[in-house]
Amino acid sequence: MSALRALRQVTASSSRAVARSAVRSGPLRFATVQLAPRAAMTVARAFSASACRFSEGSTDVVLSQKLAEELKYEKEAVADAPEEPEFLKTFKEQGVWEIQDVAGNDEVTLIRKFGNETIRMMFSIADIQSAEEEPEYEQEGEGGEDQPLHSYPVRTSFSITKSNGKGSINIDTMCQEGAFIIDNMSYYPDAQLGTELTAEADWKRRGLYIGPQFDTLDVSVQEEIEKWVQERGIDESLAMFVPEYSEYKEQKEYVRWLDNVKNFVDA
Repeated sequence: MSALRALRQVTASSSRAVARSAVRSGPLRFATVQLAPRAAMTVARAFSASACRFSEGSTDVVLSQKLAEELKYEKEAVADAPEEPEFLKTFKEQGVWEIQDVAGNDEVTLIRKFGNETIRMMFSIADIQSAEEEPEYEQEGEGGEDQPLHSYPVRTSFSITKSNGKGSINIDTMCQEGAFIIDNMSYYPDAQLGTELTAEADWKRRGLYIGPQFDTLDVSVQEEIEKWVQERGIDESLAMFVPEYSEYKEQKEYVRWLDNVKNFVDA
């Protein structure tokens, strides 16, 4: 869980405690429309029509208010921050990887060219939420040094294809603490089968031999594969970027989710 999310939860808990105290002090009151002279009837009708925008649920107004409070808090927390964070600006200026990020999706794709090769990398921001459910450990080691800022793992998948060759190499890794740890390296004779993101392609891949576990390979083979991978830009700087961008996108998607849910409740 990011520091911003943790602070948000504490603030939300405090606001709930205050809300419960207010409820105990007296009954919840809703605005009512009193009878008015004929001259003021138009105003009363306008107010009534506006109130009926909410559905029949008795909790809609309170839920909308809570969502609005959370949305306001999230927007105020980043009000002074630049629209594009410095780490992202620096990454784009390097001009190595192209970012494909669709709003509303939890997966991000990075693409780059390396000679006659096309390298695609995919990762999901859902791994951040999974990491938040794991038990927390002490933030300092025996030497009193703080743990890395982004210590949670993010699963990443690479596919490498060649314009003048058949097949594809797929590499499954774990990105954590500024490094990519290779789990598996597989080869698919059909490049489309190795890169296509469909249920049919996934089903076909399940029956194929995907190669040995990486750590069971001869050490010298492991070292050469790691050098081969690093030469293609799958290195420490990219491993530092992935968790930072995951947090950045997760925060944006959370604010978008709050806004969408509130608009639905208010409709």
